[in-house]
Amino acid sequence: MDIYEFFAQHAIGYQRYDHEPVFTCEQADRLCLPGGSAKTKNLFLRDRKGRRHFLISVMADKTVNVKALEEVLEVKGLSFASPERLMKHLGLTPGAVTILGVLNDRDSRVEVIVDEDLWKCSSLQCHPLVNTSTLVISLDDVRRFLKLTDNPVRVLRIPCRNGES
Repeated sequence: MDIYEFFAQHAIGYQRYDHEPVFTCEQADRLCLPGGSAKTKNLFLRDRKGRRHFLISVMADKTVNVKALEEVLEVKGLSFASPERLMKHLGLTPGAVTILGVLNDRDSRVEVIVDEDLWKCSSLQCHPLVNTSTLVISLDDVRRFLKLTDNPVRVLRIPCRNGES
């Protein structure tokens, strides 16, 4: 399903900003989008056996401690999933990982984990399944989107590398 059709059908509001492709948070920072919304970083991870997949969303300036996250999630061998797995489970390509990708996770097989700091923001910046646009969406609408797509969310304190909060 087209994400914009989904938004229209469910009255989910957004502001759209088209731009050149961005693949990193540093590149996204150079876009100079209007302030006030939280910039996000999204990681698509898998466990050692590839049975569990996780979409981790944090503030863009946070560096996730993947090893410590294993303990929080009670999994072993957490690592980045391949581009093939990313396409299979979320219909996304590298550089376009977004919490909105759960629209393509029809069986709700990907576990959505959001950092508690991000879950307190009033609005988020998210890619609309491609990295050539950024949407600003209220957190209330993001929560409603996740509920409508039947993707339960776990809000946790995501461990970060030393020196970060």
